[in-house]
Amino acid sequence: MFSYWESLEIFSIAGVAAFFVGLSKGGLPSIGMLGVPILSMMISPIRATVVLLPVFVISDIVGVYLYRSQFSLKNLKVLIPAGLFGVGAGWAVASLISDVILTMMIGMMGIGFCLNMWLRSNTAEVKGVRKPAGYFWGALAGFTSFISHSGAPPFQIYMLPQRLPKLEFAGTSTIFFATVNAAKIIPYQQLQPCTYENLQGAMLLVPCAILGTWVGANLTKRINEKLFYLFVQVSLFLISCKLVYSVVWS
Repeated sequence: MFSYWESLEIFSIAGVAAFFVGLSKGGLPSIGMLGVPILSMMISPIRATVVLLPVFVISDIVGVYLYRSQFSLKNLKVLIPAGLFGVGAGWAVASLISDVILTMMIGMMGIGFCLNMWLRSNTAEVKGVRKPAGYFWGALAGFTSFISHSGAPPFQIYMLPQRLPKLEFAGTSTIFFATVNAAKIIPYQQLQPCTYENLQGAMLLVPCAILGTWVGANLTKRINEKLFYLFVQVSLFLISCKLVYSVVWS
């Protein structure tokens, strides 16, 4: 049983984690990936994952509403089926896959992708919707989101070269991951049932997540487009470094 101050500290850190989840749903990709690591400082990673899933789902609803008219339908037609396939694959091999190896691979891919974008010419060709690549990266995003909540790097590796308008990019990300997170509810409940205590704790965090979603949406609308994409790339790079660091120093 936690003391009053221990409980207050846990709730404060959990509130920050939920706020970051909300920021990502509001249009600032990658930030939501910090939620589980932050909360894992106080409770077990498995419990952190379970507690935050309802927060992800509810903030997804708000995010989808905010971006209901700003998204790339062509990309979603490719990414959503692929992402659902990836969730199913993750469910099937959840007890077999090494999340350590997977985390390292995703981190290295993200780092390599960012370095390639920064070091190559700024006049590099803008790429459109590519079905084979979309199916691959979409499935990988769904798979890694299920296994280790690190679906953003594969998604961004596919989407960033298209250089979509920032709100369209943000809306596509929000709707894609809302679908993926909804698909994870039943598998997660089967693999790691959400207790009433966990659900109660998650509900206390919802206001933080909704606030984060609203703040994220407003920042996304106001920030310069070049700065927005620089922010996405830098956050992808830092998150990828964090994933590699967590494996090397675990």
